[in-house]
Amino acid sequence: MNINTICPDILDSTGRSSYILGTVARSTHDKKVAARTLYGSNFEQNILDIMVFKRLREDIKVYMDRDPAARGTMEIILCYPGFHALLFYRLSHWLWELRIYLAARFISHIGRILTAIEIHPGAEIGRRFVIDHGTGVVIGETAVVGDDVTLYHAVTLGGIAPSVDSHAQVGVKRHPTLGNGVIVGSGAQILGPITVGFEARIGANSVVSKDIASSVTAVGIPARVIMPKDKSRAGEFQAYGEPSDGCPDLVLNTIEDLRRQITVLASRVKELEASNATSDATESKWAGRA
Repeated sequence: MNINTICPDILDSTGRSSYILGTVARSTHDKKVAARTLYGSNFEQNILDIMVFKRLREDIKVYMDRDPAARGTMEIILCYPGFHALLFYRLSHWLWELRIYLAARFISHIGRILTAIEIHPGAEIGRRFVIDHGTGVVIGETAVVGDDVTLYHAVTLGGIAPSVDSHAQVGVKRHPTLGNGVIVGSGAQILGPITVGFEARIGANSVVSKDIASSVTAVGIPARVIMPKDKSRAGEFQAYGEPSDGCPDLVLNTIEDLRRQITVLASRVKELEASNATSDATESKWAGRA
């Protein structure tokens, strides 16, 4: 691990360690020397351990923040398959990055058996990732998931490339990219190398095969973009990707618009008919006098 990428994170952290490190850094004018002075000669391994535990605490905390059913840390560690799947993924992805592919796939397979969640070790997943309930979630090899993303059960981040000529598809982007803060409701299928923008919401059981813009909600088969009734709340957390205040039904709205237009046209036709009837009566009256 590169020390240059670690030291700034340590220097910017809070607490007594960062205070001591900052003091030593000012006296030595060297961040690397300061970090080694504080953490010892086995600096890189110590920092790696710190970052791993920090990531675990972060993962646990985000489950507490987003799931009202979570009552404590031990409950999440022991009883949440989404958290377990994330642990298996972190280990298998680390091996995948080291090009130890068979071991990575084997650990991923064990995780799938134990959690009913399949995350390919080649996928890229950001921080504070939550899989709620989790059963049936599938994340493909070239999928990219940003920070603060929430998936519910039976979600698929899949590819649509044909199975024929599979060798030509190795290393090719085949799966979707989810931006930061995306929420995907249960049963949703996001297919192909598409992009779902930041803080977008995908409603339950939707099928998405085209790019989705940021801060919108997409529902239906195929998914269509809608907005919640209160547009100012578009970026708020929405369980299962469904706006809490409901969302407009596009088909129903279209029918209502057509009904209103037909009503207006019918009224106009009646007015024209009445006007024509009056004109005809007047003309008949003057013709009789003539």
